[in-house]
Amino acid sequence: MGPWLDADAFRLLVYGMLAMAFVVFVSLYFVTAGYGQFRSARWGWSIHNKVAWVLMEAPVFVVMVAVWTTSGRSFHLPEFVLLSLFLLHYFQRSFVFPMLMHGRSQMPVAIVLMGVVFNVLNGMMQGGGLYWYPNPDFQLGASYLLRWNALLGIGMFVVGMCINLHSDHVIRHLRQPGDTRHYLPQKGMYRYVTSANYLGELMEWTGFALAAGTLVAWVFPIWTAANLVPRAHSIHRRYCDEFGREAVGKRKRIIPFIY
Repeated sequence: MGPWLDADAFRLLVYGMLAMAFVVFVSLYFVTAGYGQFRSARWGWSIHNKVAWVLMEAPVFVVMVAVWTTSGRSFHLPEFVLLSLFLLHYFQRSFVFPMLMHGRSQMPVAIVLMGVVFNVLNGMMQGGGLYWYPNPDFQLGASYLLRWNALLGIGMFVVGMCINLHSDHVIRHLRQPGDTRHYLPQKGMYRYVTSANYLGELMEWTGFALAAGTLVAWVFPIWTAANLVPRAHSIHRRYCDEFGREAVGKRKRIIPFIY
């Protein structure tokens, strides 16, 4: 089965997503997305967080698997290694992370639907960047994975995922059962930034893009930054308001020692 989109349509998707990332980045400095600690009734009807996360994240996993299985290049390297990293993250985010969540928090359906749209488009884009219109150097096969960008990128992805998983663990265990108070995270990379989980995710997709070596792959960390950097700013500001600037100390928002 051939590509779902011809080359012109795929190129339009890539550049359209790049343009939207800029719009999202600017907008989120003025409008804070109403989920998590910023959930607001103004965002409309909400559903349980566990259901919301599965519905929002699972589509990209399904789309990537569909692109892979219809590509005719199922286990060709290095595509399969990059695909495996992508699916590893999203299997955890879609089917493991929601089951580990505590409490009865909810997420607005509007946020879920926006997440679904992005994840479907990103799944087509990243899958297409691996299997429809790949980096010509992928023809080198396994030897491509020995290039400096592949080694550094895969290493960055693994480190970023470890930071992301540990940071989520820290957040989940801030409270004892029945406790509803807010706490300032202190462990792991939270010693350096107030959004260590976002730092980990940004590292993951930057590493993925570095290893893939294509504009298509770089659109993902650009989108990740457009979404998470403004939110990290909002979280940092809220922690300063709630706990005081002295308690927050020299922690940055998302990038240690920089921002």
